[in-house]
Amino acid sequence: MPTETDTMRDRFLDVTSRLLDEDPRLALVLADISAAGFARAAERHPDRVINVGIREQLLIGATGGLALTGLRPIAHTFASFLVERPFEQVKLDLVHQGVGAVLVSAAGSYDWPAGGRTHMSPGDVALLDTLPDWTVHVPGHPDEAETLLRHAVNDGDRNVYLRLSAHRNALARPVVPGRFLTVREGRRGVVLAVGPMLDGVLQATEGMDVTVLYAAGVRPFDAAALRAATGAGAADVVIVEPYLAGTSDREAHEALAAVPHRVLGLGVPRAEHRHYGSIDEHLAAYGLDARSLWERITLFLR
Repeated sequence: MPTETDTMRDRFLDVTSRLLDEDPRLALVLADISAAGFARAAERHPDRVINVGIREQLLIGATGGLALTGLRPIAHTFASFLVERPFEQVKLDLVHQGVGAVLVSAAGSYDWPAGGRTHMSPGDVALLDTLPDWTVHVPGHPDEAETLLRHAVNDGDRNVYLRLSAHRNALARPVVPGRFLTVREGRRGVVLAVGPMLDGVLQATEGMDVTVLYAAGVRPFDAAALRAATGAGAADVVIVEPYLAGTSDREAHEALAAVPHRVLGLGVPRAEHRHYGSIDEHLAAYGLDARSLWERITLFLR
């Protein structure tokens, strides 16, 4: 049962285990990560819960093979091992083969600093942007993660990436896949907060005359919502994402191509930070804590 202290990953373990009981078309492929959390599910469904060991290329290859048989597979490990390491298999065994799967990651950009650079993946969404027709969900709360996971499992045979993080907002929002949510309205600009960045954005923009949009999903990009939030005239837009800065800038530019506009993309910088600390320390180092966001957004809108 959900609790106030469960994480997105905890919720993923619980909900996926129950979905495996309910849906005989669902399969789960692991590469050791979270295998202990799925031990009981593996006992109940040994033919549909498969642990390939620390072989991430095989993780995606097996996932593609299961999809070719008509199953709806979920593949899970840390983001750096799910998207970056086996990217060729993602490109060929899923996209090129014309089959779909649900990739569910953990650890994100800065979740496990003790793991070092090997366990950080700020470029995962940007990398998937080089491939066609991916749905990308970035929940900011365990309740949202459950909503988006259930939607992904039942989203036909589409390729879906669900990016889970230990970084979270205090409250869940009524997210709808593919839609941005208006959290606050203003007239001087629009700030789009992605996933777990919402709380920091709300704190940073308190008292500012800006509209705050919330995205728990960034692909497809809700261009209509962004255009509606900016109005008919010139537009200033700030996008705050928990991964590589500028990842969604192109989407915003395309959405606003018919009007004069400026876009500021804030996120994890390309430069490596080699001193590992807590999530909060990483956010401060990247200029993504509330104080830094206030300074950067204020300067841009000025």
